[in-house]
This record gives sequence, C-alpha cells and structure tokens, in this order.
Amino acid sequence: MKYLTEYRDPELALKVLEEIKKTVTKPWKIMEVCGGQTHSLVKNGILSVLPKEITMVHGPGCPVCVTPLHLIDKAIYLAEEKNVILCSFGDMIRVPGSSKSILEAKAQGADIRILYSPLEAVNIAKENLDKEVVFFAVGFETTAPANALSVIHAEKLGLKNYSILTSHVLVPPAIENVMEDVDSNIDGFLAAGHVCAIMGYWEYYPLVEKFEVPIVVTGFEPLDILQGILMTVKQLEEGRFEVENQYSRIVTEEGNETAQDVIAKVFEITDRVWRGMENIPMSGYQLKENYAAFDAMLKFDVNIEEAEENQACLAGDIMKGIIRPNQCPEFGKTCTPQFPIGAPMVSSEGACAAYYHFADMIEEIE
Repeated sequence: MKYLTEYRDPELALKVLEEIKKTVTKPWKIMEVCGGQTHSLVKNGILSVLPKEITMVHGPGCPVCVTPLHLIDKAIYLAEEKNVILCSFGDMIRVPGSSKSILEAKAQGADIRILYSPLEAVNIAKENLDKEVVFFAVGFETTAPANALSVIHAEKLGLKNYSILTSHVLVPPAIENVMEDVDSNIDGFLAAGHVCAIMGYWEYYPLVEKFEVPIVVTGFEPLDILQGILMTVKQLEEGRFEVENQYSRIVTEEGNETAQDVIAKVFEITDRVWRGMENIPMSGYQLKENYAAFDAMLKFDVNIEEAEENQACLAGDIMKGIIRPNQCPEFGKTCTPQFPIGAPMVSSEGACAAYYHFADMIEEIE
C-alpha cells in the first residue's frame, strides 16, 4: 500500500537507526506528542533499540486520556438522568468516571451507542425525533471538523433534538504547558502528523522561538518515527531550533484551510481543563454563541457537582513525561485494562495501555 508499507521497511529502518547512532553525542529528551506515535514506538520495539543518549517522553496527545473525569460524569448524567441517546466513539466508554464508566451506564440500561462518525449521530437524531440525541465530541483538532460539520448538518436539517457535549483540546497550548513545567525538561518535540494535516504547522513557530526547542512534524509508521527522531537530534546536536516537516507526504505548512474554516465557523477557542494537567488557558474549543442551541451543557443545564480525580492515578505526571507508565505504583497491579484507574490504561492511544499490551517490547527503564 503506497505510503504505508514503504514506511515499515526493516532494512531502511535499520539504516536510519544507524544514522541516529552516528549523529547523537549528548543526552536528549524528546517528547512525542501523540499517543498514536507512542504506540508505534512501543509496539515496534523502537524504544529498546534507540541509543541510550535518547530518552523518549510520552506526551499528552491522547484526547481520551486528557478528558477530565467531570465530563465523563456529565455524559453519564445526560444518559441516565436526562434520558438522552448518548453517542460516543468507542475509546471513551470504558474510561472511569467518579462512580462508573459510560460502558457500565450502558450495561445498567442507558441508551448509549458507539459510533465511528458524529454524522451517524445526526442520522440517529433524524430517525428518533421524539428523543434527544447527544454526541460526546472528544478529540484534538483532528476530529473537530467532523464534529463541527455534524452541527452544521443538524442545523440544515432543522433538527432540534441534536446537541454535542464538547471536550475538544488543542495541541500548541499543551506543548507550551509542558515547556513551562519545571519538572519536564524536554529538549525537542515530535508533533502529531494528523493534527498538522488539519491545522498545518505555522502555529508552532512562536513556540520554537519562545522556548528554543526543535519541533518536527512526524507521521506514525516506524520509519516516520525514526526519521522524526533523526531530524530532531540533528537540530539539537547542531544547536538549531526550527519547525521541520517529516510528514511532508501528508502535511503542508498552511494545513487544510477548508477544514479550518469549518472549525472557525462553529467553534471558538476557550480555556479547557485537562485530566491531570488542570486548567490550560485557551486550549480548547467551545460552540459559538450562534450555535448555542446545539450545546448539550446549555441545553440541559448540566450543573452537577464535580468529583475530584482519583489521586492514585498519575496520568498527569505520565502525560507530562515526568514518569513513565511502568513507574506508576498502580501500573499492572490495581490498574489494568480490565480494571482501569485512569484513562491512559484503556484508551487505544494511552501510554499506559501501550506499556501494558506490549510489555515484551520494552526493556526495563529505570
């Protein structure tokens, strides 16, 4: 398959790995922002073969993982107390709320449906005009265009029974938050290729200038990851701090301007609470005032008490790169994919899930 199998070529991967080993002379900490990149690093054994000078740090780029507990509680509240048809991507349903997960609410009788697209939720609303339908709109900039389109589509159809519970978060403010954390000490970043396919990479220039760190837009296959690491290491060794694009087969500097226009039509930027990272200013999307009728929080006046995060879950420290998943005292003991304490253990992009499922690919890291 073009642009896929070529980037899984083991011989080419070994050549890039050798180039990395020849280039690196100093210890460097590089954060891959996206959870998909984390899984690629782990399941392909890249962590185990990189030279000891390079430490890969797993960042906050898993949207399910950073969705705060209180939003999960609110989704469950809508399904159970307001009797809505709650629609969600599959990743969200097993993430623990304060007392239960969305999946447990479904097992107890709530009408919860797992979908692949928010447009499916619009169709459900069209077919069930006597029921309120709420889509749990979670994601980074990548999923924002489709979620925005669902609102536009519902408006065109005149649907009064469709709304979204918004939990969109943005990557650049998260990078800035990590860099401002005195405990992180990150030297360079691999930016998420799919986010940049939508937004481009022009947003990263101010971050590079402010923090003097290289940011390399990177794809998700083994060769993508290795090339991204090589490009970052070359910058660090040469004392350069630039935005570079490894994922040029997909990403352009300006991004997908049509998708950006759709986002800008429906959403505006707002402060957002991140699980384990508290409030990050101007780090998320909310519906604009002229689309307030589609805002589930306003429509149903959701005002329930916000429970505290489980203090046993160290998701915040893991997503800032302060500790690795297997350094959490609960990892693989009281916290497993079957009985998770926090979101990173159940999300398909969660760092804890990657370490748990591909433990045989990871050498013990002190």
